Amino acid sequence: MSKKYQVVGIGNSIVDVLSQVEDEFLVENGIERGIMTLINLERAAEIYEKTGPSMEISGGSAANTIAGLAQMGVRTAYVGKVKDDQLGTIFSHDLRAQGADYETPLAPADHEAETGRCMVMVSPDAERSMNTYLGVSEFLTPDDIDEAMMADTDWIYLEGYRFDGPESHAAFAKAIDACRGAGGKVSLTLSDPFCVERHRDEFRSMINDHIDLLFCNEHELRAMYEDEDLSVALRLASKEVDTVVCTVGEKGAYVWRDGFETHAPADPIHIVDATGAGDLFASGFFYGELNGYDTLTTGRMGCVAAGEIISHIGARPEADLKILFAKHDLI
Repeated sequence: MSKKYQVVGIGNSIVDVLSQVEDEFLVENGIERGIMTLINLERAAEIYEKTGPSMEISGGSAANTIAGLAQMGVRTAYVGKVKDDQLGTIFSHDLRAQGADYETPLAPADHEAETGRCMVMVSPDAERSMNTYLGVSEFLTPDDIDEAMMADTDWIYLEGYRFDGPESHAAFAKAIDACRGAGGKVSLTLSDPFCVERHRDEFRSMINDHIDLLFCNEHELRAMYEDEDLSVALRLASKEVDTVVCTVGEKGAYVWRDGFETHAPADPIHIVDATGAGDLFASGFFYGELNGYDTLTTGRMGCVAAGEIISHIGARPEADLKILFAKHDLI
């Protein structure tokens, strides 16, 4: 009997506030280019006041992946914390509208923190610099993990960003135990090189003991294995986890599985906004994995899904991904 869910994601519940800025704006306001920096609510308000017109779009790395999968008809659910406030309502509505189940209890309206938001500043070359206020997303606890849900899914998908939280490690452990105890599998995305620097030992322990599928980009993988040679880092990772999927920007992705490397090339795309590229790569890859496609096709699906996201503002798909797969003769 098939399980209720194919993929359940666990991560930060964030509303992206996207603004297009010049690189001078980043320098003038002390914003590090091209990375994610954690900030407090006051800093988020300060940046918001200084930017020009913006767009508010539901985001969160694992939530974006789940939204992409749900759009393709994959049975999905998501676990992540928002508050009973305006941005929390936006996040909840947008995710459910994609077809994903989302039942994580809301933080009460009188909670001192607010729903998380990410100030995404998009440079003229489409590089994004992210300043993230985690808000109540940081307070995900083991009580928010429904063991029955974790046992009733083929895969759980864990977001590395969510390691930044006082009880997140315990919440992940509870989810892993329930999923693996029922025969499910566990995947992890490393999220960000600085996230890796903060939690390298915890990541390595989890990868060795529990992870079946690791998603990362080349910068994250180099940081994880502390080696600038990507081929060395890939080989080290492949000794610790069954399947390693590493994106390499415009070059596509490398997939290491069963001791063999597969290179999935990416088509040239005019980049408008790189936000969510890795998230939707994971959506495309999971779709191929769940439907039994070969490794090269599965990797190409990831590249096509990532290409759709970087062609427009925002990290949720605007085109039908399955139609795009068909146009590329992948299905």
